[in-house]
Amino acid sequence: MESIETLNTNTALTNTRFSDLEPPLTEPVLQALSEGGFEHCTPVQAATIPLLCSYKDVAVDAATGSGKTLAFVVPLVEILRRSCSAPKPHQVMGLIISPTRELSTQICNVAQTFFATLQNYKSMLLVGGVDVKTDVKKIEEEGANLLIGTPGRLWDIMERVDVLDFRNFEVLILDEADRLLDMGFQKQITAIISRLPKLRRTGLFSATQTEAVEELSKAGLRNPVRVEVRAETKSKNDSTSTQVASSKTPSGLHIEYLECEADKKPSQLVDILIKNKSKKFIVYFMTCACVDYWGVVLPHLPLLKGLSLIPLHGKMKQTVREKALATFTSIASGVLLCTDVAARGLDIPGVDCVVQYDPPQDPSVFIHRVGRTARLGKQGSAIVFLLPKEEEYVEFLRIRRVPLQQWKRVDDAPDVVPQIRSAAKKDRDVMEKGLRAFVSFVRAYKEHHCSYIFRWKELEIGKLGMGYGLLQLPAMPEVKHHSLSTEGFVPVEDINLEDIKYKDKSREKQRKKNLQAKKEAQQQQQQLKKTFVSAPAKKKKTAKQRRAAQTIEDEEDMAREYRLLKKLKKGAIDENEYAKLTGTEELL
Repeated sequence: MESIETLNTNTALTNTRFSDLEPPLTEPVLQALSEGGFEHCTPVQAATIPLLCSYKDVAVDAATGSGKTLAFVVPLVEILRRSCSAPKPHQVMGLIISPTRELSTQICNVAQTFFATLQNYKSMLLVGGVDVKTDVKKIEEEGANLLIGTPGRLWDIMERVDVLDFRNFEVLILDEADRLLDMGFQKQITAIISRLPKLRRTGLFSATQTEAVEELSKAGLRNPVRVEVRAETKSKNDSTSTQVASSKTPSGLHIEYLECEADKKPSQLVDILIKNKSKKFIVYFMTCACVDYWGVVLPHLPLLKGLSLIPLHGKMKQTVREKALATFTSIASGVLLCTDVAARGLDIPGVDCVVQYDPPQDPSVFIHRVGRTARLGKQGSAIVFLLPKEEEYVEFLRIRRVPLQQWKRVDDAPDVVPQIRSAAKKDRDVMEKGLRAFVSFVRAYKEHHCSYIFRWKELEIGKLGMGYGLLQLPAMPEVKHHSLSTEGFVPVEDINLEDIKYKDKSREKQRKKNLQAKKEAQQQQQQLKKTFVSAPAKKKKTAKQRRAAQTIEDEEDMAREYRLLKKLKKGAIDENEYAKLTGTEELL
C-alpha cells in the first residue's frame, strides 16, 4: 500500500486551487465548484481528488470536518464524465454508502449540484423511513445510475430489483467506514461488494482507521494509496517554547472536560446554556430515552425559557428526524439534544459548541461528536462532562491524540433539580420519561467499551438519581442485586407515584380506564382464589396409589360377577337378569 501523509498546519485550506489539480477537472465541474464558493482545496481534497481521478484506489484517514464529501464527489463525477455519456436507465455506474440516513441525505444534497453536470444520469437516495416498495417501483419504472444510501436499504434494493445492471460499474465510495462496521453492516457491505466488478475504483473514507477498516480495505480495494491528513496543535511546555503535536481533531477546536458529581450535571449544563443563549449548541446523551427525557424536562425550566431545544434520535420517525435537523440547521442559535445518530459527518452550519453530557459508549465516536464544530478552519469549542471516577478518560484520549484541558466548574450554578422534580410531580409523562432515561443510562453504561474506566459497579446511583430529578429510585435488578451506592438520594416524601396524573387529558382518561380494568381483573382473580380455597381440596394421588386403587376396584368387580354367576347356576336368576346385572345384555 502506497502512503501519502499531509500535515494541516492550523489552516483549513491549502494554496492549491481546484483549477490547478492534475489531471485537470472539466469545466462544468469547476463551474459548479465556483458557484458553490469553492476555490481552494482542503488538504484531504488536494491529496485525494488527483489520486481517484488517476484511477487509483484510496484509503483516506482524515479529521472530521476536513471536507471529505467533496473529496469523493468531485472525482466520482469526473470519472463518470469520462466513462460514457448516456448510460442505460438501469445501468448503475456509481455507489456511495454511508452509515446513517441523515448523512446519506446530506451527501445527496451536496452531490446534486455536481451530478447535474452529468447528462442523462439519474441519481437516487435509498434510506430507511421510506416504504421499500415505493423505491423498488421507482427504480423499475424510471431507472437509476447513481445510488446513495445506507447499507441495509441498498442491499435490500439489490436483492429485490433484478433489472439493475452493474457490469459497467465504475466507482464505489464507503464513507465513515469505521462507523459502517461498528453499526454491524459488515455482512451487507460484503454482500454489496460481491455484486460489483473487481475492475472499479474504490474510495474508503474514515476519521479513524481501525483494524476492521484495514480488513475491509484489503477485501475491497486493489493496491490502495493511504492518505492521512493530520491537524497540528501547539501545546506550551514552558513560557518560551512550543511543541508541535499531531492531533485527530481540527486545529480550530478547543476541547475541555468538566469534572462534577452526577447530581450537579444538570445545573452545570443549564449554567453553560443560559450564559451562551446567542450560540448554537449540540448536546449529546447516551440513549434515545435520555434525549426524550431531557427534551421534555428542560423546557419546563424558567431559566431556559425562549431557548430553542430540539430533540433528535434514531427511534424517531424519519419525517420527524428530518424536520428536527432542518429546523436546527436553519436557526442562528439554539440547542440540539441528540444521540450519536448526529455524530457522524453531518455538516450543520454555525455550531459554536458541542457538549457531551454523557461520554460515548465507543471512544472512537468522541472525535466525530466534537467534529460537528470548528469545521473547515472555523473556531469552535467542546466540553465533555466526566464524573470524578472517570478522570482517567482524559489521559486515555490524550494517548489517542485528542488533547483536553480542564473547564473550571461553576460552584454557584443555579440548582435546577428541585424544578425538575416539581415538573415530574405535575406531569406523569415527565416522571415516567425520567425513570426510563435513568434505567436506559445505567444499562448503556454497563456496555461501555472502556469498562476499565467507566466501571458501572462503582456508579453512585443515589447521586445519579438526583441528577435525573427522580422522585423515587426504581427497583431495577442492577440496583437491588448489586451494592451500588444510594448515598445522596433524598426520596420525595408523602407522594404516591400512582396518584401523579398526565397533563394530557386524553392520556389521563386512558390511564384511568386501564387502572379500572386492572382493578376489576384483580378483584375477579381474588374471587376465584376464595372459591378454590373454600372448596375441599382433593389431595392428588401418586401413580402408585392410583394403580393400587385400580387393582382393588378390579378385584371387587370380579367377585361381584362370580357371585352373580353362582346365582345363575342355582336358578336364582335367569340369563336375561344376569346379562342386565353384568352389562352384557347387548352381547346376547
